[in-house]
Amino acid sequence: MIHKLIEWSLKNRVIVIALALLLAAAGYWALLKTPIDAIPDLSDNQVIVFTDWAGRSPQEVEDQVTYPLVTNLQGLPGIRTVRASSAFSFSMINIIFEDNVDLYWARTRVLERLNLVTKQLPEGVTPTLGPDATGVGQVFWYSLESDSMNLRDLRTVQDWFVRYQLNSVPGVAEVASVGGYVQQYQIDVDPNKLRSYNLPLSMVVEAVEKSNNNVGGNVVEQSGQWAVVRGIGLVKSVEDVENIVIGSQNGTPIYVKNVANVKLGNAFRTGSLDKNGKEAVGGVVIARYGVNTLEVIEAVKKKIEELQSGLPKEVKLVPFYDRTGLINRATNTLEHALIEELILVTLAHIIFLAHFRSILIVTIPLPLAVLTSFLFMYFMGISSNLMSLAGIAIAIGVLVDAGIVVTENAFRFIELQKIDPKDRKRVWEVVLESTKLVGRPVFFSMAIIILAFIPVFALIGQEGKLFHPLAFTKTFAMAGSTIIAVSFWKMACSLQK
Repeated sequence: MIHKLIEWSLKNRVIVIALALLLAAAGYWALLKTPIDAIPDLSDNQVIVFTDWAGRSPQEVEDQVTYPLVTNLQGLPGIRTVRASSAFSFSMINIIFEDNVDLYWARTRVLERLNLVTKQLPEGVTPTLGPDATGVGQVFWYSLESDSMNLRDLRTVQDWFVRYQLNSVPGVAEVASVGGYVQQYQIDVDPNKLRSYNLPLSMVVEAVEKSNNNVGGNVVEQSGQWAVVRGIGLVKSVEDVENIVIGSQNGTPIYVKNVANVKLGNAFRTGSLDKNGKEAVGGVVIARYGVNTLEVIEAVKKKIEELQSGLPKEVKLVPFYDRTGLINRATNTLEHALIEELILVTLAHIIFLAHFRSILIVTIPLPLAVLTSFLFMYFMGISSNLMSLAGIAIAIGVLVDAGIVVTENAFRFIELQKIDPKDRKRVWEVVLESTKLVGRPVFFSMAIIILAFIPVFALIGQEGKLFHPLAFTKTFAMAGSTIIAVSFWKMACSLQK
């Protein structure tokens, strides 16, 4: 079969060239469309469920929130395992699916099951899904800096303006706020004053809850127009909270300010952001699963430039972590390796063969091999990262061997048989004979290289694959299969000369 393929390629040189150009064009298109990142995504295919239950101990959270959720979620199709942890006021569940399960299909199934499980949870407890991102999704960090505003005010700007604006950028799964203090209306109730008015604490809580609300009414028709009747009750200042009526005594209203001290304060926090030895307020941009990280970062930067004009004059948005530099260095690895390989191959031919057309035969398939690799990567969902580009760089050195062997053997036959290069028919026959001689050895040498990577697929961990197939095993299998495909193109190109 190999001999027939070689002979067919020689007889149909135009078709071979056309197919090679078509393959190069498709590979170039895939090169532009393949997502780019610095590091491979080795995280599990998982969906995270967060649940808050304020003021509850870890044991209560475990018994009444975590346990019901785990027992109901573990029966979903495609699940490999379910992991859960309970902490003070907080529950987190990691539902890990098999690698062949689509992430958004898994999120839909989890959301459907949560709608049923919510009825079994305590009143007011609502589970929420984590962002559709991976463990390597943190692509951009920034901080808000100001000489006049405190950490609480900066956190307010971050939570109510910057975060929502950046979250609208395509490809961003979530913008998480870090550092600073969350502003709260704090009511410090004096128990002695409550006792003097003979009021329970529950009346204060109930009055504040009911007063912080807008009430809808009906409409009143006046002169052919409708006037909407409603009650505006949302709290906007400390004075609004102080003037909430708790009850009355002998016809005199009792306000919150009569029994408590109301002020603006800082919410309890469990972490902070330290930048250059100083506490700061910032945010983390998390990229969505499967997007082009470089494009997301560039879009975020453009959005930040637009945001800067809308921020207070004393506030500056300063990036302090950007994965763009790491991504560019990773992608330049392949470019440098390819250029160096082309230079070395060209020098070798100039020194030993001194034949210009043979240089083209060996060097042209190298970029074709790279483009073919990107075609495989695009359709297999592999991003351009350090691991995948390393696989291509390793394969480049092996690809050169086949072309050199075929070309050098053809030259040797022509020299031994003293063939006149102008006798095209005789050259055609000799090149066909020489290529058939080394065709099978070249083919099987490439096949052995591919087989050497097959055991990598068998590597597994205790609860799953040790190396994610999209980041490691498929990369080298793809590189090996590319070697086979390109070796045939090299044979065909060599026969054309």
